[in-house]
Amino acid sequence: MQQSELSGRVALVTGAGQGIGEAVTRALVAQGARVAALDRAPDGIGRLEAEFGPDTVTAHTADVTDSAAVEAVVGEVERAMGPLAILVNVAGVLRASSVVDIADEDWERTFAVNTTGVFHTARAVARRMADRRTGCIVTVGSNAAGVPRTGMAAYAASKAAATMFTKCLGLELARSGVRCNVVSPGATDTAMQRDLWPGEQTSLRAVEGDPAAYRVGIPLGRIARPADIAEAVTFLVSDRARHITMHDLYVDGGATLRA
Repeated sequence: MQQSELSGRVALVTGAGQGIGEAVTRALVAQGARVAALDRAPDGIGRLEAEFGPDTVTAHTADVTDSAAVEAVVGEVERAMGPLAILVNVAGVLRASSVVDIADEDWERTFAVNTTGVFHTARAVARRMADRRTGCIVTVGSNAAGVPRTGMAAYAASKAAATMFTKCLGLELARSGVRCNVVSPGATDTAMQRDLWPGEQTSLRAVEGDPAAYRVGIPLGRIARPADIAEAVTFLVSDRARHITMHDLYVDGGATLRA
């Protein structure tokens, strides 16, 4: 990809303050895009704005579960930066628990962020993209959306819902020239992933697999870095992917055996 391929395009990235969202922001900037970085916590996105400058990255503090706040941010970004050409939905939460033990609040919060949050941002942006008959939307899902995981029913179900929502949106917007795709990571070295590692457990457990949890290992023999996911996102929003829509790209080192 040429460095100028996304030059002049404006992107909105949710969950941009850390992990995959931060990596996506950096990857888009590296390809010439200007990025509105949205996160519930101000610190990470504030550091990105300070690093790149407000002409390249602008920080926006909002919760994707608040539809009015999302609509306000989208309107503000378009007035200040120009029409949004790219939306990347990364904001997400993971509250691990068995189905019989999960609290109502954990279930509801998981869907509020991982599914309803995607709906809020995609609806706000898609209305504008459809009128302009151009744009790209990528939702960062999870390979757990396609393969059952013990202790992750809420997360897996919320990601499966977000995945199908994005595909349906892609079908509705196809005639408008707007493309909608999903990138589904497996185990990735982020704070969310590390929270799943009890005690002295490390990424080696994810690489080797866990028969007791019905998890195979990672055939490529390594856990993903956030940049690996960001590269896939950057490809899908580029013109090189101009004939790809409603696709779910697994970036998991083969961990699901593409079941």
